[in-house]
Amino acid sequence: MSDIHIRITGRAGRITLTRPKALNALTYEMCLAIEEALDAWREEAAVACVVIDAEGERAFCSGGDIAELYATGKAGNFDYGRRFWADEYRLNHKIFHFPKPVVSFLQGFTMGGGVGIGCHGSHRVVGESSQIAMPECGIGLVPDVGGSLMLALAPGRLGEYLGTTGARMGPEDAILAGFADLYLPEADWPAAIARLEEGGDPVVLEGQTPPPGILREQQPEIDRLFAGESLSDIRNLLRADGGAFAEGALKALGRASPLSAAATVEIVHRLRGPSLTLEKALDLEYRFTARAMEHGDFLEGIRAAIIDKDRSPRWQYAEGDVPTAAVAKMLQPLGDQGLKL
Repeated sequence: MSDIHIRITGRAGRITLTRPKALNALTYEMCLAIEEALDAWREEAAVACVVIDAEGERAFCSGGDIAELYATGKAGNFDYGRRFWADEYRLNHKIFHFPKPVVSFLQGFTMGGGVGIGCHGSHRVVGESSQIAMPECGIGLVPDVGGSLMLALAPGRLGEYLGTTGARMGPEDAILAGFADLYLPEADWPAAIARLEEGGDPVVLEGQTPPPGILREQQPEIDRLFAGESLSDIRNLLRADGGAFAEGALKALGRASPLSAAATVEIVHRLRGPSLTLEKALDLEYRFTARAMEHGDFLEGIRAAIIDKDRSPRWQYAEGDVPTAAVAKMLQPLGDQGLKL
């Protein structure tokens, strides 16, 4: 497959995304190919670790390739999207629980579906160009691919902020928020990968101090302003504050689907606590995404961002607050149609 290069080199199973012109956007076929490789390498004695990287300087993976999702959804075929998301989430689950080290090298943009591939492994490496984000609310989805797990585990109220605004994290920010583990200058990556191929042990990775980020300094304000129980509460806190940070956050929230942002806050709040698991996160995410085409804003979000590119989505609940019942409807259990991992 020209979109992905899968092989065994030395002691390492190697997965390289090879769509740099498309910012390594993840297709359905790429997902299935990665899953097939992981299944083969799970018991393969020759493979001591898995290394996931990508060609090009601009992106590790900018997200899922959503053109087919839009086309099938507009034609009224909602089953294609549900199958795609279910299969993608199964892959995210397998990466998270893989019994051998999984090392990812996350240059440039790592967003949406890219987080699902690159941020569930045991060793997540960022460099000076890394920009990690969960911008799904801007296209009428919720942070998915298991991203809600990391948002719920992030310190303070970073989860609510990152999930609803889609704010981008540089290398230090990503480590602080739990989306990455160590910083290594990108010029050192080829040598690091060669050592992994030779010995198969991530102990050879020696992280360095990353350039200063912005989240650490912003966190007191984020914790105060994103502490509301609902999206409406958060908006009210931001409006009442009136400061520069609050103004910027309100503007970012204004670009999100209100229904998606409200559901994101609810998902993060439901997940927090001692019973937090990836399985619970993926189940909640799937409840939303399985309904996103038919009852949510996904098709309108893609139309405005990708198809017509007018950047003027006509969101549900664009005026006023999102009813609690609307969020509950998107997140109610799916019964026999629920996610099966």
